[in-house]
Amino acid sequence: MNTITTTNFNFPNQKSVYRGKVREVYNINDELLVMVATDRLSAFDVVLPKGIPYKGQILNQIATKFMELTSDIVPNWLIATPDPNVAVGHLCEPFKVEMVIRGYLSGHAAREYALGKRTICGVTMEDGLKENDKFGTPIITPTTKADNGSHDEDISREAILSNGIVSEEDYLVLEKYTRDLYQRGTEIAASRGLILVDTKYEFGKTKEGKIVLIDEIHTPDSSRYFYAEGYQERQDRGEEQKQLSKEFVRRWLIENGFQGKEGQQIPNMTDEYIESVCERYIELYENILGEKFVKADISHINERIEKNVIDYLKKNLML
Repeated sequence: MNTITTTNFNFPNQKSVYRGKVREVYNINDELLVMVATDRLSAFDVVLPKGIPYKGQILNQIATKFMELTSDIVPNWLIATPDPNVAVGHLCEPFKVEMVIRGYLSGHAAREYALGKRTICGVTMEDGLKENDKFGTPIITPTTKADNGSHDEDISREAILSNGIVSEEDYLVLEKYTRDLYQRGTEIAASRGLILVDTKYEFGKTKEGKIVLIDEIHTPDSSRYFYAEGYQERQDRGEEQKQLSKEFVRRWLIENGFQGKEGQQIPNMTDEYIESVCERYIELYENILGEKFVKADISHINERIEKNVIDYLKKNLML
């Protein structure tokens, strides 16, 4: 099936392009950012060789919906969504950290805990927990934001401040916004029969110096969800939790001998596997948003995106 794994657009008044693991961001006249969500799939900070149909649309539409659902508590960068794969927003200077918040001992934190570590990013984790247990209070475990696609690294609040990565005044705002967003996300997830296990947020500053939420929010790429029904019973029996997240991709890679380490080969992604990942992402969309996923026409996806963005820019920037 047709996918969009790279773009090479030349939009009116385009200044530059930044290519992340999944999104490509076009600077328009140092005023706007056009963010294209591609169908690339990344895990362990590695972009896998084949795209997943509709993944970009799914991520973009979940993120923009949650921007709308949280705009009353945290300001965000978003202005418009002229295409199913595209968000347009204010030009911002990103902070060099990602704000990760964890309500449960899962994923990276659980792997560290299993190694005997009881501190992560300078935050103490209580003794006596087993994987997927709930923390007494959600913990914030930031990571550095890599510029060149290399691995993000755990970092403590103290190191962020002492190294001047973020000022203390700004960091207090980031912490508050992170907790407020997680609380709202937890409430929305509960209304869908889900548990928001952990997630990450990225923030930036507008030209006017306003701190805003940028990039994605509460998507399966940036978040981990469990089904609430049967959660405690599964914990009591020591069973795996029923997840809605990208963790199933990481598990498949681990089972096939890949964790993004030097010398490891990415396993072959068959058409059947790609189709199964696509189906899982649609399931994620429909459960997280509580609505049916409507597939966009992807027969000429690059041309569709280019036309929709240019039409938007011409109409709104008077080009």
